Amino acid sequence: MSPEPQVVSVRNGAFQVPVYRKGSGQPLLYLHAAGGVRKGMTPEMLALAEHYDVIVPTHPGWDDTPGLDQIDDIHDMVVYYQDFCDALGLTSFHLAGHSIGGMFAAELAAARPDLVRKLVLVCPVGLWMDEAPVTDLFILTPSELPRVIFGDLSNPIIPQLFQPPANEDELAENYYFQLANFAATGKFIWPIPDKGLKKRLHRIKAPTLIVWGDQDRLVPPAYAELFRSKIANSQVAIIPGAGHMVPLENTPEFTRVVTEFLG
Repeated sequence: MSPEPQVVSVRNGAFQVPVYRKGSGQPLLYLHAAGGVRKGMTPEMLALAEHYDVIVPTHPGWDDTPGLDQIDDIHDMVVYYQDFCDALGLTSFHLAGHSIGGMFAAELAAARPDLVRKLVLVCPVGLWMDEAPVTDLFILTPSELPRVIFGDLSNPIIPQLFQPPANEDELAENYYFQLANFAATGKFIWPIPDKGLKKRLHRIKAPTLIVWGDQDRLVPPAYAELFRSKIANSQVAIIPGAGHMVPLENTPEFTRVVTEFLG
């Protein structure tokens, strides 16, 4: 069961951040994907919390949180996450990020290699290849989205994530949060998700695991090797049958490869 979020004050109260935290042991800062985390820690986060002290902050601007107006670009976000770590007293931790959270994690690990013990990047955005373009998330309809982010549409997790709303109010609320979170995401990856990360990846010093689903139709699996080629001491784990939502599509295998890597 997901814990209730605790609000953390960052930068003298300029940011009031909902943070989910569960588990014990070595701290693992987990940066979430574009969809937000308002419904609580997801299954892979809870599974990892059986091994680590998992800390999942809400990105500023996601899930109707304030503060995005104070962050102009990816560099501001990296400075913000350094302030967040200061607020929690985090000085040495494992770092993981999924999708846009993976881009934030890679940027933070490049900017502050002294903070990160080991790094896990899960289907991260942040690079671009003309021969394998990242799918434009912002032109997808709600009915098209599952086909792009999931590898197997028969996966039983899908109806759990895309449950029909109970009433019109819930429908409106779901649309509101999806639009708000995608708008926040667009600030960092529109029109393409290449904001210069390729020029900074060489600064990452932490041993790095790059996890991808071989059926990812949002960010093609070809990017796994591109990230590996630019990060020293990195390795790739490809999970068959999974798409962009690999942590949810195959939580046991995802948790296994991550915990084996982190130790």
